[in-house]
Amino acid sequence: MTACCRVARAGEVAVMLDWAAAEGWNPGLDDAAAFHAADPDGFFVSEVGGQVVAAISVVNHSDAFAFLGLYLCRPEFRGRGIGFALWNFARSHAGDRTVGLDGVAAQQANYARSGFVLYGRTQRLSGHLATEALTLPVARAVEIPEIERLDAAANGVSRPGFLHTWLQDGPTRKTVLGRDGKTITGVATARTCRDGCKIGPIIADDAHAALHLARQAASAVGESRVTIDVPDTAAPFAELLRQQGFTEGFSTARMYSGDAPAAGQCLQAVATLELG
Repeated sequence: MTACCRVARAGEVAVMLDWAAAEGWNPGLDDAAAFHAADPDGFFVSEVGGQVVAAISVVNHSDAFAFLGLYLCRPEFRGRGIGFALWNFARSHAGDRTVGLDGVAAQQANYARSGFVLYGRTQRLSGHLATEALTLPVARAVEIPEIERLDAAANGVSRPGFLHTWLQDGPTRKTVLGRDGKTITGVATARTCRDGCKIGPIIADDAHAALHLARQAASAVGESRVTIDVPDTAAPFAELLRQQGFTEGFSTARMYSGDAPAAGQCLQAVATLELG
C-alpha cells in the first residue's frame, strides 16, 4: 500500500507529541499549540490506507534558518522507506535555509549521510529543585520583543514566530526574568510536562545566574521535578546541576546542514530539542 505525504493538520501535532511521549521525550502539556504556531506549514505526516504512520517537523524560524524534529514512525511501519520518503518531502519546506536538528545516537550516522555535520552535544539532565518564594518578575507580553532580541543573540538565530507563543504566560507555562535595572539580562521558561517540568530556554551570564533562574522558573509553575537540556557550551551549568543531584538521561548531537549559527556565550539551556 502506497504511503502519502502531506502537511499535518493542527490537531495532528498533538498526536505527534503523544508518539514522542511514548518514546520517553516527556513533552509539555501545551507544547502542541506552541509548536504549531511557530510554523503552521512546518509539520508533516505520512499516511498509509488513511492511517497516519510517520511524522516529522521542519519549522522555518527565519528566512535563513529552519529546525528539524519530531521524526517518528510507528514501529510496525519501520524499515519500509516510509520515514525517509517523508524526510525528503519535509526537507523541501526549508528551501535553501540552514537546517539544525538534535539527533539521538541511533540516527546520527543517518543524518550525516544526509549532509548534516556534528556541531556539539546536548545533555538531558533531570533532578529536583526545591520550590522557593518567587522573587523574579514573570514576563509580560510587552516584554517579548526584548526577550526575542536576547534569544537571538544567545542562539545566533532569530525566531520571533516561535517565541511569540512559547513565551506567553499561562497556567502551565511561565517565563521569569533577570534584570539589571530596566534591562533584561536573563530568561528562563518553565512548562509543565507529563512528568514534572522542563525549563528552557535559559539565558544567563553565568552558571550561578542560570541556576537561580531555573529555581525561580520551576517555582513559578509549582514543580520540583525538573528536566533541563544543556548544550556542551554550558559545561559549568551542567556541572552545577550535577552538584544539585541532577543526572543525565541521554544526550543528543546538535547537527547542521548548512552554516551553523554564530551562537553567543549566554545560552545555558535550549528551549526544546524538537524546535531548537
